Amino acid sequence: MTFRTATEVAAGIRRGALSARDLTGELLDRVGKSPLNAVVETHRDVALKAAEEADRAVARGDDVGPLHGVPMTVKDAFDVEGMHTTWGEPAFAEHVADRDAAVVERLRAAGAIVVGKSNVHHMLADFGRTVNPLYGRTLNPRDPARTPGGSSGGAAAAVAAGLSYLEYGSDLAGSIRIPAAYCGVYGLKPTAGTVPLRGFQPPGPPAGPGRDFPSAAGPLARSAADLRLALGVTGGPDGAEAHAYSWRLAPPRRTRPADFRVGVVLDDPRCPVTGEVGDALSDVVDALARAGVRVGEGWPDGVDPAAQAESFGFQVELFFAMHEGDLAGVVEQERRRLASTAAWARYFRDTDVFLCPTVFTTAFPHEGGQSRYDDQVFWIAQASLPGLPAVSAPAGGALPAGLQVVGPAHEDDTAITFAELAADVVGGFVPPGE
Repeated sequence: MTFRTATEVAAGIRRGALSARDLTGELLDRVGKSPLNAVVETHRDVALKAAEEADRAVARGDDVGPLHGVPMTVKDAFDVEGMHTTWGEPAFAEHVADRDAAVVERLRAAGAIVVGKSNVHHMLADFGRTVNPLYGRTLNPRDPARTPGGSSGGAAAAVAAGLSYLEYGSDLAGSIRIPAAYCGVYGLKPTAGTVPLRGFQPPGPPAGPGRDFPSAAGPLARSAADLRLALGVTGGPDGAEAHAYSWRLAPPRRTRPADFRVGVVLDDPRCPVTGEVGDALSDVVDALARAGVRVGEGWPDGVDPAAQAESFGFQVELFFAMHEGDLAGVVEQERRRLASTAAWARYFRDTDVFLCPTVFTTAFPHEGGQSRYDDQVFWIAQASLPGLPAVSAPAGGALPAGLQVVGPAHEDDTAITFAELAADVVGGFVPPGE
C-alpha cells in the first residue's frame, strides 16, 4: 500500500476493501521512522479519529467524497486548524492556525484526512533546496546526499517516499515543479488564479485582496490522475467571487496519444541541459513518437525564452515589492508579459501541449551546491510568465529528470491527460530504490 496512488486508495476505501484507519496508522508509522525530515508535524490522535469515522461512514453506506479517507499532508505554509504555520521561521514557532486555508477546507470537504505538514525552505525563499532554522534540512529519498528542491521540498520528498498519498504545495518560482523533478513525482502548477490562496501566508493579520500572480497553489502526487483529482476538488473562486461565477475543470482536448499535437524543445544554448537530463528526455520523446504522437520541434513564434526568463524574474521581484525601477519599466515588463501570453495563445490554437525540461539538471548534492543555481528557473519561467498550466512528470532512472508538460491556459486537464497517457508509454512514478 505504501506507494499506491491517492486515486487507487480512495477507490479501495469507498468499496470497503481498504480501511482508512489502517492506512492512516501505517502512514503515520512510516513518517515517525523516516530520516528524511520531510513531514515536520503530525496530529496522530486527530487523524486516527477522523479515519475511524471515515470507515464508519463507508460502513453506513453514506455518500462520500472523491478523497474520502485518504491520508495526506500539506505544505507548512498553508493554515491547518490546530496545527502550526511557521514557514520555517523560529519567530513563528508557536503560531497555531485557528482556521483552515481554502485549499485545506476543500480537501477536507472532499473527504481527505490532513494528517500533518511538510517542510519548507525558510520563508519559501529558495527553489533549489529545503532547509530552515526551525526544522532543519529535508533530504531527497532518491539520494539523501542530494537536495529535494524547494521550497516544497518536504512535499515532494514525502510523496516520493510514501509518507503521504497526496500533497499540496505552492509554486512561485518553480517550487512545485522543481522538487517534483528532483524527487521523481508529479507536480502541477495550475493556470494562474485557478486555486485560491486564502490562508496561504505567514502568520499575521489575514491578507486582503492582493496580487497573487505569479504565485500558484497545486498538488504533488504519484500519478497524473491524482493531480486531476486534487485540482478538481480545490479549484474555483473563493469569497465574494464565488457568488459571481463557478468553475469546473475543462475536459482535455484529446484522449489518445496519437491524437495529440505536441511541440518540443529539449535544450537551449541559453540554458543547456546536462547530459543525463538530455538523454532521459530524448528517450521519452522518441518513445512517444514511436507511439504515434505528432511531434514538432521549436519555440513558438513570438516567444524569446531568454527574454521570458528575464521578464519572469522581474515579475517575481515585483511580487515581493523588491523592484526599485520607475513606472515606465513596470509598464514595459507588463507589456512583455501580455505579449508572451498572446504568443502562447496563438501557438496553442494548433498545438495541444508543449514539452520541455522542468529544470536543466537532476538533483544536486547538498554539499558543493550547483554552480548554475539561478538557471534552475529558466525552464519553469516559460510557463510561469504567461500563467499557463504545467505538469512536471518523472523521466529517467534512479536519479530522475523532470519533463515539463505545458498546456493551454484554463485547459489544465489537457496537460494532465497527456502526462497520464505518456506514463502508459514510457512509465511513470518509480519508488526510490527500484
